[in-house]
Amino acid sequence: MKLIEAFQTIEALQKDSIMIVCQEGRVPWESLAPNLDLYIPFVGSMGKGSSLALGIALARPDRRVVVLDGDGSLLMNLGSLVTIAGKSPKNLCHMVVENGIYAGTGGQPIPNAGKTSFTGMAKAAGYAATYEFDDLEEFSIKAPEAMYTEGPVFVSLKVDPEPEMRPMATRPLGRPMRQGIYVVRDTLAAS
Repeated sequence: MKLIEAFQTIEALQKDSIMIVCQEGRVPWESLAPNLDLYIPFVGSMGKGSSLALGIALARPDRRVVVLDGDGSLLMNLGSLVTIAGKSPKNLCHMVVENGIYAGTGGQPIPNAGKTSFTGMAKAAGYAATYEFDDLEEFSIKAPEAMYTEGPVFVSLKVDPEPEMRPMATRPLGRPMRQGIYVVRDTLAAS
């Protein structure tokens, strides 16, 4: 499945969910344009997106929180899986783009690429529900269930590796660059 197509499917289902986009790799901001006020771009956050998402989900139990994480990023903070499961936020959906590479640094393979089950780790950690998709059509059909099942929910999106995509954007289009804490503060205030 292509990354841009997976992102477009997610965006179409966003509703009023707060989306945390971990931007170590390439993020197709143009596909996320309609609801930028609900997006938290988390630049330079490798390994920390799931922890930020947990904090926001606990602070705002009235809102759905979706974090778009990377497989390499999750490898840097595997402890977040058990922490999230232990806190059991019903409003959290943890999506991991599983492409087997560090897209943000040139496409180097992640350790044990293709042999590690992130979904299996999330299930063993105690997530309420887990999903794994490698086919766009199947993802398009089951994405509403995956995104809005009572959580915490873990979703693995197996996408084609694309290290050669355009240069990494530093911010979403039309949004001034701000430090992470201000983006969080402003997003929570706007929601």
